Amino acid sequence: MSLTLDRAEIEKLSIPERLELIGLLWDSITEADPRAAIPEWHLVELRRRRAEAEANPEGSIPWEEVRARLTGSV
Repeated sequence: MSLTLDRAEIEKLSIPERLELIGLLWDSITEADPRAAIPEWHLVELRRRRAEAEANPEGSIPWEEVRARLTGSV
């Protein structure tokens, strides 16, 4: 296998650039094999979390509030 980016080159990328690279890699995997997109254990965890959220809707925070907290505009 020959890669055009080695670890040193990756470490030179900014965090947003590395995250974009992760997205590109993930997209290439799911395009090659859509079944590889979500492992079964992820689906199990998603079902568990959805059931928990539905059982306790007061325990969640609206996305707008989360975004405001993260951006410091609260």
